[in-house]
Amino acid sequence: MPTNCTRCEGTGFLNVNQYTEITGIDFYELADPHATILEWMKGDFWDHDVQVCDCCGDGEDWYGTPGEHYNESDPYGSGGPYAYNGGLCECH
Repeated sequence: MPTNCTRCEGTGFLNVNQYTEITGIDFYELADPHATILEWMKGDFWDHDVQVCDCCGDGEDWYGTPGEHYNESDPYGSGGPYAYNGGLCECH
C-alpha cells in the first residue's frame, strides 16, 4: 500500500513553498505541478532551494510517483531504491 512522504509532505519537492513565494502561484493550483516546477528549476532563476525530494528520489528525479513511497515503481524491500537503508525510505 503506497504511503505519502512525510519529508516533502507528498509534494515530491523540498522547499516547494519557495516556488509559491517567488511566483505567487500555489503548488496545488498548477495543472501539472511536477512538470511545471521541474521546468522552472531549469530556468535562469537560481535564487531558491527547491529540489526534488531526496527521500522520494535522488534530488534530480523521483524513484516512482512524486511524494509517494512503496508503490510498484518504488517498492519496499532490499531490491528497491532504498536497499541501502534496509528497504525503507528515509521518512519511514
